[in-house]
Amino acid sequence: MTEAKLVKRKIIEIDEELCTGCGQCVVDCAESALEVIDGKAKVVNDVFCDGLGACMADCPTGALSIIEREAPEFNEEAVEKHLESLKQKNTDSYIATEEIGHVACNCAGSLSNTFDLSGLDDKEESGNIKSQLRHWPVQMHLISPLAPYYKGADVLLAADCTAYAYGGFHSELLKGKSLAIACPKLDQGHESYIEKIRSLIDDAKINTLTIAMMEVPCCSGLLRLAQEGAKRASRKVPIKFMIISSHGEILKEEWL
Repeated sequence: MTEAKLVKRKIIEIDEELCTGCGQCVVDCAESALEVIDGKAKVVNDVFCDGLGACMADCPTGALSIIEREAPEFNEEAVEKHLESLKQKNTDSYIATEEIGHVACNCAGSLSNTFDLSGLDDKEESGNIKSQLRHWPVQMHLISPLAPYYKGADVLLAADCTAYAYGGFHSELLKGKSLAIACPKLDQGHESYIEKIRSLIDDAKINTLTIAMMEVPCCSGLLRLAQEGAKRASRKVPIKFMIISSHGEILKEEWL
């Protein structure tokens, strides 16, 4: 096989110290030139990277940049074959997504796992378990920070998946709190989220803010959004974050 000709051109570079492995850049790359490998985003083959930088837009840490260096020429035909091969794979590492023309990322948050529930007693949770939800709506794009149920409240800002992973979500996390939910990886409009968090602190004058997120790297973006909102607020409120494992354990709980 003839080696690809090297030319000086623009191409993506990734700062591994800044990269959290969230996988957002993988989702944004239409050529699937990026993968998360050992917890870090990497260019799998230079010929797949067009150097246009679409993958940079939503990187939460600024780990991606465009540099100019010698690299094989971008090969559109190779990209098409690459995408086709990925679509045909049915593995935990790749999930085909034909509607958007490329594959979803293979970061830790999208890998398939099965949990052993054999030790659970089927009678352990029985009867009508009361919901602790006190208001509606709860999704961050839909809520109004000026709604009466947020005024002076203890607020729980929860990543979408936490309610499914943590069995005590209602009785232990949500009880006595007003709720807002978000997915830092899949939701668009992070700037509006930051502004709403600021408004909850300054305008609704919330009492405390608790952030519940999953252990996967991409979920840490929720904490960063909350911290940025708090940074822009003129008031200060106590903020606590919780990290929940994919099989329902609280791994960490800490006040900032």
